[in-house]
This record gives sequence, C-alpha cells and structure tokens, in this order.
Amino acid sequence: MSNLRRERRLLQLVVAIACLVPLTIGGISVARGPQWLGHPPVVPADLDSQFRYVSGIFLGLGLAFVTCIPAIERKRARFWLLGLLVVAGGLARLGSWAMVGAPSTGHRLGLAMELVVVPLLMMWQARVARQAR
Repeated sequence: MSNLRRERRLLQLVVAIACLVPLTIGGISVARGPQWLGHPPVVPADLDSQFRYVSGIFLGLGLAFVTCIPAIERKRARFWLLGLLVVAGGLARLGSWAMVGAPSTGHRLGLAMELVVVPLLMMWQARVARQAR
C-alpha cells in the first residue's frame, strides 16, 4: 500500500471518528432539547426551539462531513466550507466565553475541536488532496 493510500485511509478514519461528535450530540440535542445538559426541566419555548434548531444544523453538519469521507481527496471545497462553518461556530463560542464566562468542560472540549482539531483536519485534507493530484 502506498504512503498516499495509507494517509488517505487514516484521514478517512479520523474524520469518521470526529463525525461521531456532531452525529451523537446533535441527535441527542434534537431529540431531548437542552434539558439533557442538566438545565432546568422547563426552559422557555423560544430557547428550546433555538437550541433544537441549532442542534439540527449541527447534526446536518455531521452528515455533510460524512459525505466527504469517500473520495476525501476530491472533496476539498465541501470539506473546507464545512470546516469554516465549524470554525465560525467556535469563534462565536469563544466570544461567549469572553462576554458571559467560561462554559462547562464539554463545551470547552467542543471549542478545542472547533478551533484546533477541525483546522488541523482541513490542512490534512488539503495535503492529501495535493498529493492525490
């Protein structure tokens, strides 16, 4: 197996594992609302609606990343668009931290995923795409 093929397979595996986060968290959040995060049993309807809407987008983002896995070396534009959406969300989360205060550990891990892991995956995908040409 060539180095490119091994690296491509490894990238596909890492992206598949990373997709488990939005698929799992997004799915649970759509189904259960913000209460599953330990918030009061009843939240205002508008907050619940917004939370589930954004969670649906997060779930959809995970599904869209999954479509990049086959032939990942040819999905640069899609992968980068999705990655930039994640980074934009991470920057918004960082702004919340600065304005409102530190979030819980789970959200801090999300921030690391959004502002560190995803940009690294974007650069890795670009490298694999360059090597495949």
